Amino acid sequence: MAAGGKREGAGRPAGRRNKVTADIKEIAQSFGEEAIKSLVEIVRDGEAPHAARVSAVKELLDRGYGKAKQALEHSGGMTYNVVTGVPHGSDADD
Repeated sequence: MAAGGKREGAGRPAGRRNKVTADIKEIAQSFGEEAIKSLVEIVRDGEAPHAARVSAVKELLDRGYGKAKQALEHSGGMTYNVVTGVPHGSDADD
């Protein structure tokens, strides 16, 4: 019976792309222009439901400008050193 853990030379080498994922990505990208045009049609369609138009606008903006940053709330007393990730503060000392 084989022991657990990482085996030397097992798996895909680091940095090499997954062929299946790369093929699917290539196919999807071939529809990029058509997909963007479809989103624009939805945005401009005054008869489309508001939710569909908002969703289409969001997708277009995300692709044109990147996704909006999201706020992160932290209510605990523990903080982390950004460089090391080691907790420190009143809660960490317990």
